[in-house]
Amino acid sequence: MTDAIDRDRPQTELSPTSPDQATAPDQAVHMPAGRSAGRAQLALLVTGICMPVLGSALIAPVLPQMQRHFHDTPGSDVMVPMVVALPGLFLALSAPLLGFVADRTNRKTLLLIAMALYAVVGSAPLLLDSLMAINISRVLLGACEGVILICCTSLIGDYWTGARRARYLSISTLATSLAATVFLAIGGLLGVSGWRTPFWMYVLPLLLLVPMARLLWQPPRTGAPGVKTRLEPLPRRLVLVPCLISLVGGVYFFVLVVELPFVLDGIGIRSSATVGTVSAVMALATAAGSALFPRLAGRPARVLVPLEFAGVAIGLATVFATGALPVVVAGAVITGFSTGVLLPTLLVWAVHRLSHSQRGRGTGWWSGALTLGQFFSPLVVAGLSAAAGGLRPALAVLAVLAALLAATVLLGLRRQNDPLAPSPGEPATAAVGH
Repeated sequence: MTDAIDRDRPQTELSPTSPDQATAPDQAVHMPAGRSAGRAQLALLVTGICMPVLGSALIAPVLPQMQRHFHDTPGSDVMVPMVVALPGLFLALSAPLLGFVADRTNRKTLLLIAMALYAVVGSAPLLLDSLMAINISRVLLGACEGVILICCTSLIGDYWTGARRARYLSISTLATSLAATVFLAIGGLLGVSGWRTPFWMYVLPLLLLVPMARLLWQPPRTGAPGVKTRLEPLPRRLVLVPCLISLVGGVYFFVLVVELPFVLDGIGIRSSATVGTVSAVMALATAAGSALFPRLAGRPARVLVPLEFAGVAIGLATVFATGALPVVVAGAVITGFSTGVLLPTLLVWAVHRLSHSQRGRGTGWWSGALTLGQFFSPLVVAGLSAAAGGLRPALAVLAVLAALLAATVLLGLRRQNDPLAPSPGEPATAAVGH
């Protein structure tokens, strides 16, 4: 039944009664004759979406070694951590512009160029001896990451519709959660041979160039040949609210990812093995949440988003409540699971109903909002810790704010068309992955 719905549904997925229907009509996209997207295309696109995770997780374990290597460089105490922070920050700032470029040009060609440049600038620190030059290469890496993320996500939206699109977008978020854990471990192992060694991993995307060139394609628009069409404006009501909430969601997604080791240290847990185990358990809970999303995708966003933020609030409050390790672990698992479901919810909410010529910009704005929130997460926690008198009180404040946000979203979305809900007359199973 789902397959039939996917084949019969037109590319536009706006509700016929949506106020944005007039401003965001879909532009039909069709597959080239004899071509259909399958597992090979999905595997390539999901692997590409994992590249931005490689940019930060791989290098984080060798930062202390880099700090020692560049200890004579003025400002190294600030510039070394920026090696990890700069790609994500520049991705966030440039993503809206990169999304516009992705909508205006050929996404496949843009993706191949970005993958090649990613390998070049990503591995550049193997040859660079200047910390400033390394950071410049990391800025360029962030731009490549943005192009790769936007093009791969947009192509998933181009190749599939309905239930499959929602399911495959959620698979991409699950893959990034798992990739972050794997890349952290690989970075630590490679770092034994020196801080430069993990940068060799950045040449691996070159292995994807030939398969991507052969197996991916740019879906052509239907219409008069040779006529240059104007880009459709983004429907603000479909993009603005999900992006604003994704900005806040990015803050919460990174709170315990960054702060959990400090929470454990504060309750006397200083064994690196224990800290690593607890962090891994939380990462698995996040992956489990992302894996569950396809079964929940038929529920409206006005239900899912408040429940997910409520789960974050409960998890952070549990971590705050006591210094007992089992309770802290339970709170971390609840928080990780909730953010794991939240991430694909926000992604699908933001881009699921955009047309082909809008999807790159919508993905760009969403990626920028989420990544900017992740970048500011440690700063927000630091500010709240200073104001509230410590890290654990700051987590309590964040728990209260998450609960308030859940209530606000629940009330605020009652008067809006819900992009995750099936359109009028559409079977409910159309939005649910199986």
